[in-house]
Amino acid sequence: MVATPNSSYISPEDYLKGEETSPIKHEYRQGQVYAMAGASNTHVIISGNVFAMLRNHLRGSGCQAYISDTKAHIESINVYYYPDVIVSCDQRDRAFNNFLRYPCLIVEVLSPTTEAFDRGDKFADYRQMESLQEYVLISQTRLNVECFRRNPESQWVLYPYGKEDIIHLASVDFRCAVADFYEDVTFESL
Repeated sequence: MVATPNSSYISPEDYLKGEETSPIKHEYRQGQVYAMAGASNTHVIISGNVFAMLRNHLRGSGCQAYISDTKAHIESINVYYYPDVIVSCDQRDRAFNNFLRYPCLIVEVLSPTTEAFDRGDKFADYRQMESLQEYVLISQTRLNVECFRRNPESQWVLYPYGKEDIIHLASVDFRCAVADFYEDVTFESL
């Protein structure tokens, strides 16, 4: 999210209508619209890898994975975000055409310009979604994945995964090597 909001209030309905024809994506936070910057090739490869593995894993399960163009709608606080990967197993989400309200899993690939927001205010906003069970942050500069999982007491617990680890996404019972998220990515720390 770029930190330059439009100065006047925009209704959620006008935002959604504008997004249908806009050549660039915007996130929406309580009446303010924020243009999204383009992603690096590394960001796109990692997001694509995660989506492809989850899509394959979820076939026939009743759950559906979506990549970057599907918004998460946090109705209780009037927010729309574009996560890199989002998974819903809730049949109520099938009624929506371009957003989800009841995801169980959200994945963000960290960018230098958005990392602080993804870890801070965006995560705080995502926590308002009662259906959300896991929030995953993936570094694009080193083999590092952080999975925040909601426990039975509704507290968020960090599960960090490094280079040699097998990640477990309990919300969809998915396991893979952390290195699989980084297939075809080259950077110095590999």
